[in-house]
Amino acid sequence: MKIGFIGSGNIGSIVARKAIEAGHEVVMSNSRGPETLSGLIGELGPKASAATAKDAAEQGEMVVVTIPLKDLKDVPVAPLAGKVIIDTMNYYPERDGQIAALDSGDTTTSEMTAEHLPESKVVKAFNSIHAEEIGTAARPKGDPERRALPIVGDDASAKAVVAELIESFGFDVLDAGNLHEGFRYENGTPAYGARVGKAELETLLAKA
Repeated sequence: MKIGFIGSGNIGSIVARKAIEAGHEVVMSNSRGPETLSGLIGELGPKASAATAKDAAEQGEMVVVTIPLKDLKDVPVAPLAGKVIIDTMNYYPERDGQIAALDSGDTTTSEMTAEHLPESKVVKAFNSIHAEEIGTAARPKGDPERRALPIVGDDASAKAVVAELIESFGFDVLDAGNLHEGFRYENGTPAYGARVGKAELETLLAKA
């Protein structure tokens, strides 16, 4: 599979590395232009290429959106129609500005993403684990220390695709429900950053 990346920072770059290790190709983009990604592409190797955000959106069979939430409006809409989108974004008011609907709990970050991308299949993932741990915390299936990561989404088939990808990275997956339930593992919740298995993760999610 070819996976597009809108955002090539800490999370984007390590998810791309893991995707390549799992046998996928990646197309990386950032806000500054593909020419600024030559160093990262050199590190990632021949299965990686650099493009504009629009081209990464068009080329990716699945697309990872991993940018500051305040830049959501810049994510191209039309090229992502019908595609599975992995949303890694969290809300940081000091960076993103105050967003009243998030402050009140009327909506969640991934519901905002789905509203911006109405024809896409949004799944929230990788936002509750520190970027470096995506690479260092992986364990084989059946390992008692294997960590579980939560996902949410409104499309069951999209969640299955994302779960398969995460499991190939070396993690178990806990389906935490529809997109609104994503608030249960954002920054500031008991489940955020939790190095636990499925059973304990489920307990932590319920505490949010």
